[in-house]
Amino acid sequence: VYKDVDEIVDELVDVVSKNGTMLLNIGPRADGTIPEHEQHMLRQIGAWLKINGEAIYSTRPWRVFGEGPTRPVAGPFTDKRRQPFTAQDIRFTTKGNTLYAIALAWPADRKLVVKSLGTSSSYIKGKVKRVTLLGHKGRLTWEQKPEGLVVALPAEPPCEFAITLKIVGLNLAN
Repeated sequence: VYKDVDEIVDELVDVVSKNGTMLLNIGPRADGTIPEHEQHMLRQIGAWLKINGEAIYSTRPWRVFGEGPTRPVAGPFTDKRRQPFTAQDIRFTTKGNTLYAIALAWPADRKLVVKSLGTSSSYIKGKVKRVTLLGHKGRLTWEQKPEGLVVALPAEPPCEFAITLKIVGLNLAN
């Protein structure tokens, strides 16, 4: 049984946000070739990483790994009992003074609220100066409010799976 690419990307983001690493297993045939289905999955993951890789490679965890309503199911053989992630499920990574907020689903209303970055949040120092969406060339409209950083997203997502906000301006030193 294969996980779909969306699940694999979500799991990768979740693991990296918690300072973990992920091992992806593929099953080559006896002659060493990789089945087409697995090649397709690897190419889709690669396409996602081409856009969002800066939020994954050489990053560090933030003060909090993430936010959102979906809770992981503990124990062995849990794949079939997992709840799908929502647009409220956001994971964080950092690199230098950049914070990445990775939403594990695209919000239907195209409005993303990052509660951990609200002006009343104890997690942040300072104000957000710039917010960009990896893979999107246009500007975003956003506002930092007490209840969270509210970002108006473009009409179409820049990639097929999780999306990444690149956030600059906060003092990320612990």
